[in-house]
Amino acid sequence: MNLANLQQDFRQWLVTSSGKVDQHLDVRAARGLTVYQNNYRVQLMGCLEVSYPLLLARMGADAFRQVGAVHIDDHPPHAWTLDAYGADFVHTLREHFPNHPDLHELAWIEWALSEAFVAPDTMPMSQDALADVEWDNARLKINPSLRQHTATTNAYDVWSALQDGVDAPRSAMLDASGGLMAWRRGLTCQLRQIDAVEFAAIGSLHDDDRFASLCDDLVDHLGEEPGVAKAGALLAEWMAAGIVVDIHGDDDNQTSTIDRIEIART
Repeated sequence: MNLANLQQDFRQWLVTSSGKVDQHLDVRAARGLTVYQNNYRVQLMGCLEVSYPLLLARMGADAFRQVGAVHIDDHPPHAWTLDAYGADFVHTLREHFPNHPDLHELAWIEWALSEAFVAPDTMPMSQDALADVEWDNARLKINPSLRQHTATTNAYDVWSALQDGVDAPRSAMLDASGGLMAWRRGLTCQLRQIDAVEFAAIGSLHDDDRFASLCDDLVDHLGEEPGVAKAGALLAEWMAAGIVVDIHGDDDNQTSTIDRIEIART
């Protein structure tokens, strides 16, 4: 047996407790394999607990570790760093708690905030830069740390309460679904719950970053005057929050409702 085969057998045994690696070791070394495997699983459980401390508090240690053990069995590490372990934990939660979307959304919040924290830095955009923008051709650059997810439960309220160390509300479905946004502004991660209109608007920028298209979509949805006003208000809010970090033009000539809008500058 060569070294590569021995390493493959060892990995197979470590992950699934199966394989023939113990046949290649003497009796004294083989006794230590269970200790090594236990350390491996404890370390991965620790990764999940560190990544999802509020979910752990919400579920309780026993329930969290039970589903964590299932996740460890089914999802061995695959990245070069253990910081990435747990990225797909929400999928395991969906499989084993299909009737508890609040847990799925709480897990998403925690992971999205951790991803936002290590996302590339951006420079805030000055309001003075708006004076030179040609709005017919304007394109919006979104903060690369921004993460979005559908919100159907009160997971945001639960997260806020757990974050503040107060009693969290019981899980409940929202009267109307909306969205969650997580991003980093400077050194501080932000989380916001938004309505369905804003969630659809910010999501549309991933497919078409033109401000003209955003205006037209909102006009189609809300009507001309409310749609135009909403586009201006959202842009002002996104810039102030550090969600939109740059506005630039291109060479395309677009016809739209933009010539009827005045961008709020405060």
